[in-house]
Amino acid sequence: MKLAGVSRSTWHYRQHPREQVQDPIHQAERAYECRISPRDRERISEYIMLGWADQVSVDHSFATAWDNGVMLASRRTWWRIAAQIEDQMLRPTIPTKRDNKQGRRAKPVVKATGPCQAWSWDITDVYSPWKGKAFKVYSVMDIFSRQIVGWRVEEREADHLAVEMFETAIAEHGAPQLVHADSGPAMKSNLLRDALTAHGVELSHNRPYVSNDNPFSESGFRTMKYRPGYPRIFKTVETARSYIDDYVPWYNTKHKHSGIALFSPSQVHDGSWKEAWNARDHALQRYYTQNPGRFRQRPTTPAPADLVGINLPPTKPAIQSA
Repeated sequence: MKLAGVSRSTWHYRQHPREQVQDPIHQAERAYECRISPRDRERISEYIMLGWADQVSVDHSFATAWDNGVMLASRRTWWRIAAQIEDQMLRPTIPTKRDNKQGRRAKPVVKATGPCQAWSWDITDVYSPWKGKAFKVYSVMDIFSRQIVGWRVEEREADHLAVEMFETAIAEHGAPQLVHADSGPAMKSNLLRDALTAHGVELSHNRPYVSNDNPFSESGFRTMKYRPGYPRIFKTVETARSYIDDYVPWYNTKHKHSGIALFSPSQVHDGSWKEAWNARDHALQRYYTQNPGRFRQRPTTPAPADLVGINLPPTKPAIQSA
């Protein structure tokens, strides 16, 4: 084939051309066994549009339908259908930053194999109508389950406010083994360090100018700020508190988190995801039995990872013996 300068398939079809068809059917219109039916596409579009009306993502609509025993197509197919809907909501682009290589420090490594082992926390700004004035949203997240275990909204960043937040979270959930944060003044204050170490908590901090050393908190804030319907501007700190007080329960109990196999953080935190997984797997296997031509092999239902963390070393592939 190298001498001919064409691929093996091209050479074959040139030597064995197909018979001419009088009225050929375009490939896009052929009724393949694996093709989604127009009725199923219409139902998927309805689910997506209803989800957008409730200000939730395509993943959320897909997982919700799956939880209810409705399996119409793969998750990727839902996204393809969503991209073809004309009346879809505009999604903002997420800015990226280049890493600064200055200030090298030992890479922090955080591991968790279950809830309440490692927490991550951070503070982000939410904007007010006045230039130079922003409110501070404090948030503590369990990195295994992604559940927000502590939060508050204040007009300033202060270590004693963070201490009060952690004391409340520890009283409700128990003390974790480790708390990870960036290197801000409130995060590295002596007051907070003394309060956490009194509970036997180990402290961990990210490296300067390395944004991905605190990915769980950063991702949590991004979910909040890029959620459809996010107001962007809060007139008063009370308005911001009211929004966050409504957002956190939704995030913990309703949000279908892509990082934990589209289960909600509370399901992973209390272990109830296993019952939901059984229902999903039953729906998926039933769908496979009814439509085997849409799969190359029997599908498996994703589950949350057994080990999560920050800067985990890469796992070596298992060596198979002969």
